Amino acid sequence: MKKKILVTGANGLLGQKLLEQLINHPNFDLIATAKGENRSLVKSGYCFESLDIANASQVEEIALKHRPDYIINAAAMTNVDACESEKELCLLLNVNAVKFLVDAANKVDAHFIQLSTDFIFDGVGAGMYKEDAVPHPLSFYADSKLMGEQVVQTFAKKWSIARTIIVYGVVADMSRSNVILWVKKSLEEGKKINVVDDQYRTPTLADDLAKGCILIAEKNAEGLFNLAGKDFMNIYELAKRVAHFWGLDAQLITPSKSDTLKQAAKRPPITGLDISKAVEILGYNPVSFEEGLKEVEKQLKRY
Repeated sequence: MKKKILVTGANGLLGQKLLEQLINHPNFDLIATAKGENRSLVKSGYCFESLDIANASQVEEIALKHRPDYIINAAAMTNVDACESEKELCLLLNVNAVKFLVDAANKVDAHFIQLSTDFIFDGVGAGMYKEDAVPHPLSFYADSKLMGEQVVQTFAKKWSIARTIIVYGVVADMSRSNVILWVKKSLEEGKKINVVDDQYRTPTLADDLAKGCILIAEKNAEGLFNLAGKDFMNIYELAKRVAHFWGLDAQLITPSKSDTLKQAAKRPPITGLDISKAVEILGYNPVSFEEGLKEVEKQLKRY
């Protein structure tokens, strides 16, 4: 008998990837939820419910109606700078809503899977954080995501937390761009761009992140897992690799330092996530960065 997975934030990049992979899945029936209308191209093979995760009674109502075995929370406020100026909204979506979802999960005995971020770390040191590294957030966004983790760990009966980092990819309805698409578009238009060379990350293909979340459910794996890409690089190197892949002019890319950007929120300099636990326990196997770009190229043609 198939188990039920309820996904929040189904209109986002990760949400749409989860939807693609869970439709016609041999082990799961999908309940996709998002605020507003369903933006996926595929409307059949699953149930869609409009859901505002910041509305506790709505969250409980949908959970009791469908009684999912797993809830994957792919909804969040992720604009790091906006979180600095809209703190109440950030807390509502990244902390309070997580409590509403956890309470609903507990009522129906669902395994709760929360998405989190490398930004909970301060990035001081050599990077490549393991799951047991000590968090030290530098921004309000990072604070809120760490508080969300703490809510899950404190209140959820069955839980997993998947931390990720610079998620990229293409879906049919993109509500916002990502760094790979921004670099590609800028260079195609002949624009000069400044890209930081003092922030190091392990960029993650959205398709891989979705696979990792589904593996957590398939294996009933509880606890913390890093789900990221396998290649560690700074953002300037990332931009040059994007230019090289699409045969664009890398001379248009100028390296710069984070403190010249005047961003509202402070970013950790060197993060990167060590994925060895997810590889060993889940069988997580992300593509290389260049393989990820090949996938993006295919997706750009498809959509």
